Amino acid sequence: MTKAELVTAISRKTDFEKLDVETTIEALFSVVKKSLEQRKTIYLRGFGNFYNKKRAKRTARNIKRNITLTVPEHDFPSFKPSKLFIEDLKERRG
Repeated sequence: MTKAELVTAISRKTDFEKLDVETTIEALFSVVKKSLEQRKTIYLRGFGNFYNKKRAKRTARNIKRNITLTVPEHDFPSFKPSKLFIEDLKERRG
């Protein structure tokens, strides 16, 4: 599903204008990004958590140039669905 399809689906379900829905979704994305940049976890009860995972320092290879690179330790965004969310998905699949 694309962002445009998401906006359309929410607009139909809520009877809000597409522009209002798009603005709200963009604001949500902005807040999530900003919080993760500040290393804050976002807890959404019944849905899941957005948080940063730490990836350890490692050695990688560039095969084309035949060189070894060191990739420094870094954070990357992750999402963990809640148990309720997982159970709902399992029930709906039947």
